Amino acid sequence: MIVPMQKITLLVSLKARDSALSVLRKMGVVHIEHMRTPQAEHITSLEQKLMLLDKALTIVAEEKTQKDDLNENEIASYVKEIIDFDKQKQKLDLRIEEFEKERVWFDQWGNVSQSTLSDLEESGVFIKLYTTDKKSLKSIPQDKLVQILREDGNKVYLAFIGSSSKDSLDFVEVLPPSENLHSLERKLETTKDNLNSINDKLQKASSYTNIFSDYKADLLKKLEFCNVRFGMKEDEGISCLEGFCPKDTVVLIRKTADKEGWAVFARDPDVPQEAPTLIKNPKWVEIIKPVFKFMGTLPGYEEYDISFWFLIFFSLFFAMLIGDAGYGLFFLITTFFLQRKFKNIIKGPFLLMYLLSGATIIWGAITGTWFGFEQIAQLPVLNFLVVDRINSFVGSNQIFMIYLCFLIGAIHLSIAHGIIAFRFINSVVALGQLGWICIVWAAFFVAGELVLSRPMPDFTAILGIIGFVLVILFGNPQKNILKGMALSLADLPLKVIGSFSDIVSYLRLFIVGYATVAVAGAFNNMAVGEGINSIFAGLLAAVILFLGHSLNILLGLMSVIVHGIRLNMLEFSGHLNMEWSGKEYRPFKE
Repeated sequence: MIVPMQKITLLVSLKARDSALSVLRKMGVVHIEHMRTPQAEHITSLEQKLMLLDKALTIVAEEKTQKDDLNENEIASYVKEIIDFDKQKQKLDLRIEEFEKERVWFDQWGNVSQSTLSDLEESGVFIKLYTTDKKSLKSIPQDKLVQILREDGNKVYLAFIGSSSKDSLDFVEVLPPSENLHSLERKLETTKDNLNSINDKLQKASSYTNIFSDYKADLLKKLEFCNVRFGMKEDEGISCLEGFCPKDTVVLIRKTADKEGWAVFARDPDVPQEAPTLIKNPKWVEIIKPVFKFMGTLPGYEEYDISFWFLIFFSLFFAMLIGDAGYGLFFLITTFFLQRKFKNIIKGPFLLMYLLSGATIIWGAITGTWFGFEQIAQLPVLNFLVVDRINSFVGSNQIFMIYLCFLIGAIHLSIAHGIIAFRFINSVVALGQLGWICIVWAAFFVAGELVLSRPMPDFTAILGIIGFVLVILFGNPQKNILKGMALSLADLPLKVIGSFSDIVSYLRLFIVGYATVAVAGAFNNMAVGEGINSIFAGLLAAVILFLGHSLNILLGLMSVIVHGIRLNMLEFSGHLNMEWSGKEYRPFKE
């Protein structure tokens, strides 16, 4: 559930401000709202240190062997050196790249440089270098002295030997580098040595990354404290702080205020949308939290905590989309070994996977699906678990499975409207939500008629009319009844169509789940359909089965993200009118 919040206003003297903030931080229950933009030289200094530290941490890799503690000045010195070394490293990398490009020239032309040609010119030998194609060689006059140095496909590298600097050929002239190969290689070797020296220094600095990380955490705490301190209002020797805290912690804050001599005012949030969202649920419901964190979603303070319903239906959708008990068993075993390997990781994600794996095994068992092999489900014990009406390998069951998906959708959406009705149980809004439940079920029966040719019950029209009337009368309660009815009527047609399409969208549970079974069956048939009559055929079958089922599992998991989450976050949440506009409750704490 979403924990009720109280807005807190705290008044302390300027002298007691820092000590009051220290006490408040130890309590760790107040989510601070800045009353003004925090600005101070100390904040700027801390932000600058953090920026440089973050940059240094991205440069060095964490070393397994960590060294002893450093003081703050030594850390600052190391951070500066690391950044300077990185700048030098980038320059040296560029120089090495340039030298390597120059060395390519010598690979093409040999050890020739401008100094070499200048020495020859002093002896009266004038050499120029050219490139051309083989066809153009015929155009060289017979009296010209030319030496072909190298051929690369149709491209020719040649040297022209003239009697003066004015002699030339009508080809593309190539100018040699200013220094010779020996000088270039000496520079390249020196640059690489300098680069290795810098890498060694960075490697040494990497043994301090744990100290850097601890220092960063300390700086963040100091920055948070300063932001709170300079975000308070000050007037005539009094500092004022505002924030939010869970309602059940107000008593603790008041007791502390009496002891410390603070003035505290607690009240319901003036603007509920500004209050942060804190969700608390039983531990078995909390296991769904990793999914919400993965999506980065949080309900607004006045919205709904759908954790329980999300967990229930997400488990069902996961099972139906994966649809294979063998895959569920694979998930279960994998989760078990991963949990044993990563013992220090929080248990929530593992517990969730145990639940999802169990749901998949149950669904796969009752639909007779084990790695896509129909024969496995025909074994005596497993055959007893199969529900014939939803057996994956009976083609005539497909119509019923589609109907079952529509039914799940109608129940799911009805729960959404029921949640709103329960919140407003003492208001006419509840009647409006009852009307929407009638419309949802009328849309369900219509979908059965249109998609499955399943006759609608005689009361479908009456159900729809009752829903329309209730929604028009109570969907948007206003002081002016006619205005409320007009508002309801304005968007009613589109919402009704939306309800119909939302129910039909649950068809994806059958389509994707059936596709998983079909793909698994196709790979099984490809691997062992013709039988295995040799060792090579057995190995080939094993490879096909491994790759095929691995791909199928991957596609199944992707479908869970795309479809399983969507049905909860769009269809279900849409009928709850949720915008997921919440901001996380982050108390000021140590």
